[in-house]
Amino acid sequence: MQNNALIIFVKNPEPGKVKTRLAADLGDEIAFHIYLKLLRETHDVVRKVDVERHVFYSSFVPSTDIFEEPDFQRSLQHGDDLGIRMRNAFDQIFAEGFEKAIIIGSDCPNLTDEHISIAFDLLDQNDAVVGPAVDGGYYLLGLKRSNPILFNNKKWSSNSVLEDTIADFDSLHWKWIKIDTLSDVDTVEDLKLLRPEWLPIKNTPKKRND
Repeated sequence: MQNNALIIFVKNPEPGKVKTRLAADLGDEIAFHIYLKLLRETHDVVRKVDVERHVFYSSFVPSTDIFEEPDFQRSLQHGDDLGIRMRNAFDQIFAEGFEKAIIIGSDCPNLTDEHISIAFDLLDQNDAVVGPAVDGGYYLLGLKRSNPILFNNKKWSSNSVLEDTIADFDSLHWKWIKIDTLSDVDTVEDLKLLRPEWLPIKNTPKKRND
């Protein structure tokens, strides 16, 4: 069995329920299609990593989608908030006998297979590895064992998540390390920076020749 497991947290793609901050500016349908592109990019990146891949869905496990079996194990997230859902996913993976586990989301288009592979390698000499996000959270968290303190009492989607998590590492006397800082796609400004080609093309009125 593989000793390494990659946990991929995804939202079930439904218009009006994904990328709501983008949708506020671009509309539900465009935000939905942007999220589909992010899912495809995530899929293509993680397929390159030689680990066992576990996709955890937010609402239900679909009968079929791009995360096809047997390349991906498919499960449902459980818990009342993001922290509990992540903790439960790590607990499930470690209970299955994996020695190292990394969790990522599905909205970081500059994440590469190299980032993930390096993070697994760094876990050989560290208890935890974290990929900081520009907004103060993290896009990747790697562990060799879980602890509830890492997932409790956090203001998720705030700019304090990374700082609070690092404080938890220190309180546990864990050896930890950072990798590259990357940006998620949450707003139109993020999209302009990371994937401007995904923005809808605005039609400009034609000038009349009088």
